[in-house]
Amino acid sequence: MSYMSVLIISLFLYMNAWFMLSLYLKRNDVADIAWGIGFIFLSLLSLAQTTVSIRGLVLCILVSIWGIRLTGHILLRNRNKSEDFRYKNWRTDWGKWVFIRSYIQVYLLQGAFMFIIALPILLSNISAQTALSFVNIIGIVVWGIGFFFESTADNQLKVFRQNVKNKGKILQTGLWKYSRHPNYFGEVTQWWGIWLVSLNGQYLVLSLLGPLTITFLILFVSGVPLLEKNIQNAQIFRSIKQKRVYFFHFLR
Repeated sequence: MSYMSVLIISLFLYMNAWFMLSLYLKRNDVADIAWGIGFIFLSLLSLAQTTVSIRGLVLCILVSIWGIRLTGHILLRNRNKSEDFRYKNWRTDWGKWVFIRSYIQVYLLQGAFMFIIALPILLSNISAQTALSFVNIIGIVVWGIGFFFESTADNQLKVFRQNVKNKGKILQTGLWKYSRHPNYFGEVTQWWGIWLVSLNGQYLVLSLLGPLTITFLILFVSGVPLLEKNIQNAQIFRSIKQKRVYFFHFLR
């Protein structure tokens, strides 16, 4: 089989395995755990099929750090808790179609997005040029900035939520003072950094689909919109609604 065929078939089987696990556990939020691990899986599988390069190793390391931290964060956040509110709402809305719609709209669709977002890595590993360029090094720095924002914001939110006095309130200190979604800002920044690391003069336009897709999903589909909808009834929301709609004040 060709390089891409192996990746696509393996990813399809991977997402099917997680769907089967969701049926056993009766909760679809395991898809969030599958997300981070899936990129590590794709990166390693890609490396296994190609000549290992410095760029390929760097990309795999960056994705692995991102994926391991995100997976650990989600596991700790969901420990001893019921299914995430997003998946609960979908389970109610989908009714008798919950299983087929979960399979298609949660697992297969997520697998498709995963493949598209990972394109910079997958395409870089089959490119001829292997040495790191100045742009690639800039990409590592950009990724680092994104990692700092996402990991720090997640930790600040975890500490905030652990205080029972903050129930029903919205965090507005630390990085959250400047952004309503600093964790999402960090997520998007990391993937633009990965794209910069992957650049080597080939597949420029095609690889651009990766960071553009994750940016679109977070800003307009599964990130900011769902969270905004969930907090819109909070009392404090009305006072800050016009301030920090997406990432920073100047984006309002």
